[in-house]
Amino acid sequence: MTLHSTQTSLDPQALKSALSEGLMSFPITDFDAAGDFAEDGYRQRLEWLMPYGAKVLFAAGGTGEGFSLTPDEHKQVIRTAVETCGSHTPIIAGVGYSTRIAIDLAKAAEASGAAGIMLLPHYLTETNQEGLRAHIDAVCKAVRIGVVVYNRNVCKLSADTVARLADDNANLIGFKDGVGDVEAVTVVRARMGDRLSYLGGLPTAEVFAEAYYGAGFPVYSSAVFNFIPKTATEFYRAVQAGNRDVTNRLLREFFIPYIGIRNRAGGFAVSIIKAGATIVGHTAGPVRPPLSELAAKDIADLKELIDALGPQ
Repeated sequence: MTLHSTQTSLDPQALKSALSEGLMSFPITDFDAAGDFAEDGYRQRLEWLMPYGAKVLFAAGGTGEGFSLTPDEHKQVIRTAVETCGSHTPIIAGVGYSTRIAIDLAKAAEASGAAGIMLLPHYLTETNQEGLRAHIDAVCKAVRIGVVVYNRNVCKLSADTVARLADDNANLIGFKDGVGDVEAVTVVRARMGDRLSYLGGLPTAEVFAEAYYGAGFPVYSSAVFNFIPKTATEFYRAVQAGNRDVTNRLLREFFIPYIGIRNRAGGFAVSIIKAGATIVGHTAGPVRPPLSELAAKDIADLKELIDALGPQ
């Protein structure tokens, strides 16, 4: 069944509350054999994942290959996500590139009914804290919906910069970390307190989930939710409950050997998710260049790990 629905009605503070607990996920984006966006497949993917109860879905994020989408494709992906499940699950749109392109994508996402945006690191160039502040400030001021900033790569924010941005923009409601500097994020968390929601965002976030939980980051986004949603949910609940027996078992039996496969080649953090989806019967088609596909041995090893988990 294809659903055509309106957005979940959330003001920025309500979205902040939604981001403060529960498992988050980044749906992969479906492409056909020619590498074009496959809208029907994407709708079916979202409908399959919805019953597993992800609190928020980030469309056109890193796992969704947002970096490879044209602006028109990006708008189509966000519109499709909102139409399909926006009345049940808040949709946050990943936006990035230059300041002006990010503003254009953010405005389009807001017009399509997205509940918020996640501001990915800007494209290519290095800058300083004042440049980062001006970039994020401009995007926040361009929309009324909530903004989550992604602390990663060329966008590494100091606690002072985060505090200035939060003072100037009531709709800045979230801080997601993809750097892994626990000292730095602890300083941000201590400085900002409950003003923001805090999300872990390193690749294969489950491996870092317990450390981040201790640093005051109660939630994270799960990429493996795309193909093992039952296990992803089991792991999240075990982290929240402090059940080390379950987390240690899943780390040992799945996540640690999984990251061994992921680390065999650059760019596999996304490619391995699409391979997993294909293995469980929910293929999303190929990745786009410059990403490359897993080799046959990688796929066979991944299938062995997935099969050992049992039905999802």
